[in-house]
Amino acid sequence: MDLRLSDAVASPAVQEAVAAVLAEHTRATGDVVREHAYFTDSGHAARDRRHLLLPALHAVMDAEGWISPGALNHLARVLSVPPADVYGVATFYAMLVVEPRAPHVVHVCDDIACGPNGGEEIAARLTTELGPEGKGDDACWVRSPCLGLCERAPAVLLQRAGRPDVSIAPATAEAATAELAAPVEERPAADRAFDDTSVSVPQTAGDRAGLRLLRRIGLVDPESVDDYRAHGGYTALRRAVELGPTRVIKEVTDSALTGRGGAAFPTGVKWDGVARAPERPHYLVCNADESEPGTFKDRVLMESDPFGLVEAMTIAGYATGCERGYLYIRGEYPLATRRLQHAIEAARARGYLGADVLGAGFTFDIELRRGAGAYICGEETALLNSLEGLRGEPRNKPPFPSVKGLFGKPTVINNVETLYNVLEVLAVGGPAFASIGGDRSTGTKLFCVAGAVSTPGVYEVDFGTTLRELLMLAGGVRGELRAVLLGGAAGGFVTPDQLDVPLTLEGTRGIGATLGSGVVLAIDTAADVPAMLRRIAAFFRDESCGQCVPCRVGTVRQEEALARLVRGAPLGSRATELALLDDLAKVMQDASICGLGHTAPAAVKSALALGLLDPPTSTNGRAR
Repeated sequence: MDLRLSDAVASPAVQEAVAAVLAEHTRATGDVVREHAYFTDSGHAARDRRHLLLPALHAVMDAEGWISPGALNHLARVLSVPPADVYGVATFYAMLVVEPRAPHVVHVCDDIACGPNGGEEIAARLTTELGPEGKGDDACWVRSPCLGLCERAPAVLLQRAGRPDVSIAPATAEAATAELAAPVEERPAADRAFDDTSVSVPQTAGDRAGLRLLRRIGLVDPESVDDYRAHGGYTALRRAVELGPTRVIKEVTDSALTGRGGAAFPTGVKWDGVARAPERPHYLVCNADESEPGTFKDRVLMESDPFGLVEAMTIAGYATGCERGYLYIRGEYPLATRRLQHAIEAARARGYLGADVLGAGFTFDIELRRGAGAYICGEETALLNSLEGLRGEPRNKPPFPSVKGLFGKPTVINNVETLYNVLEVLAVGGPAFASIGGDRSTGTKLFCVAGAVSTPGVYEVDFGTTLRELLMLAGGVRGELRAVLLGGAAGGFVTPDQLDVPLTLEGTRGIGATLGSGVVLAIDTAADVPAMLRRIAAFFRDESCGQCVPCRVGTVRQEEALARLVRGAPLGSRATELALLDDLAKVMQDASICGLGHTAPAAVKSALALGLLDPPTSTNGRAR
């Protein structure tokens, strides 16, 4: 490819960082990238390496804190990617910047859980200490959507050039600035705070008898493969090898396990389709891009039981004929990323990954890939594009990923919680797993309970447990309950008279709600619901990839109309604005390419239908 580049030159630090990415690629695949100032490998070989673009962009950010014109040129030359494409990908993600910025950045969560619970106070304090948002020579701060630390709100993420990223929760402005100034440590103090798993998983402080997915949390050392084995690790993989791929898929099918990411597609059907696909190779992708506001269950699993995910992915790869798996994790999850990378390397060193897994004659390995701050990449085809080094924009379906997925090959895509359930399916058998819950809701489900409850955290309950029982398990509601946001920003609101709904796919659908990704955000009468709805609308406006008009324009117009309603300054009348919102919702739901546009109006429509934009009233009917 004849590339037209500017005269900008990458710094030695950038060149070294990119070289490390290419060296890891060579180690994993044997493919050697030959490059000098005027020539690089070209043709099919170069195009096949485009998937290294996002890891290389991360490496540049980690080295210098921004992506300079010289870095963009260097990446274009080394990977034979047109400069405009490199720029287009770099500017797609919120965690990548192509303008000079301070090397140390504090990302302050101001979303639906953190914003009203200290996030705004941190933002105000950092404005005083560091200056206006995005401004500063050595350090600055910026607002961030949900960081997946809702049970520990408020939260911040520190992105630091030359040092590991680190999360702090619960956070203060003082803790953030102190961590910025702290000397480099092998293990940051903020990481050590997450060792107390009872904060995130309150059930582990009591009887663990009912826990299945969470049973090892707080017991197993997340950095020891031997400790994982001592707590039952790798028995499921050995069982899978005994059964063989066909029987494993039958057990998963008999379990009626459905996807836990929100779509609830039958896992056995997905696995069987890829296993039978004649085209090779097959790929496995774990969707760990948990970005739904209010969701943090996958993060807890990955931080506290990382070998469980590695084992579950290996079973999925074995059953479906995949020799390579990609674990795509949120860029905002630094601790989970470090622990999973360590788990992958440790498993490979002990023969649980690689050319002859367990001496059983099959090959499977995992590559960890970091997202970079794009909610849309939680959509499976957008995730595939991101892995391939493209902008994370959804694809039209069909064809579905099981037919034409990653690199155009049959691909299994499963959510983190779904894969952990496979370990339980093989431990007890498919029929026994299916006996828990009922209909399409079998097994146990993880719920992220936060907001106005006494003990927020991840809770594991059998499908069919009522919403009231779950809230009581979390210590009950603080104050007077006004509503529960079920399913996250893409979900809807449930009123206090609906708390006896069984938490199943069928039960929530019966009241016009959804389980979604397992968000249960309790809202009391003191909460500013209009502000929350505006934050949700702004979130979807910002996170729309802009590929299709219904979503690109609809999310903007939805936020504008909602803002006018909240200010009490409608265009025309309130009825006119409500009619406009209804029309926008219909267009987005009917014509958007992917689920982001389909669900962007869900919470707003639900709130308006329930009158949550009206002033809260006391029990005697007077406005508070």
